[in-house]
Amino acid sequence: MKSKQNLWCIALLLLFAKPSLTQVIGTENGAETDTTQKLYYIVKGDTIPREFINLDEVVLLNRLKFNSKKDRRRYLILRRKTRKVYPYAKLASERLTTMNERLSEFPERRQRRTYTKRVQKYIEEEFSEKLKKLTHTEGQILVKLIHRQTGRTAFDLVKELRTGWRAFWYNTTASLFEISLKEEYRPFENKEDYLIEDVLERSFQSNILERQEPAFKIDYLDLTEHWNNTTAEN
Repeated sequence: MKSKQNLWCIALLLLFAKPSLTQVIGTENGAETDTTQKLYYIVKGDTIPREFINLDEVVLLNRLKFNSKKDRRRYLILRRKTRKVYPYAKLASERLTTMNERLSEFPERRQRRTYTKRVQKYIEEEFSEKLKKLTHTEGQILVKLIHRQTGRTAFDLVKELRTGWRAFWYNTTASLFEISLKEEYRPFENKEDYLIEDVLERSFQSNILERQEPAFKIDYLDLTEHWNNTTAEN
């Protein structure tokens, strides 16, 4: 577990602050009555009780290493494409959440159907032309990221919003362009998905992309350790 421990750091101990364990003895009428221990941070000569400071856990990312220039080039291409399509997946999750919340407000099925069609029309009019311009690879990454953000495949979402026949048609058409709407995001099983997750984590920390938690738990440290061990074994 050394690799995992090396990655975790508590905000660099408040940027070089040194923790000091101080013993505090309470007195009453000259007699010692209580002995407690408190942890302080000493910053530039000032003593600050630890309970006054909330530190967020920070993931320290290892420096990227590539076996060849070809691997490095592939990663950079994947990074560019992932950063391009992630906002669409994030928006899809937000729209889905909003739609589900609104649907619960409509007691009648007809009202829900009308609202759903209105949302579909809005999304299609706003994003269809943009999505048509995506390359095959970008489209497949988007499908995976939709699964990451919503917990459902693009195929299931289409099936939920349209008829099963339309979902089958969309999937068949997408397959002709080497895109499967049934594709799932499996970073522990698929090396490319792991690299996508790596791109996302680095982009989040660099404020290039806005973080949105995935629909299912992904521990980046466990994920990295898993692939490091897999590489070492091979």
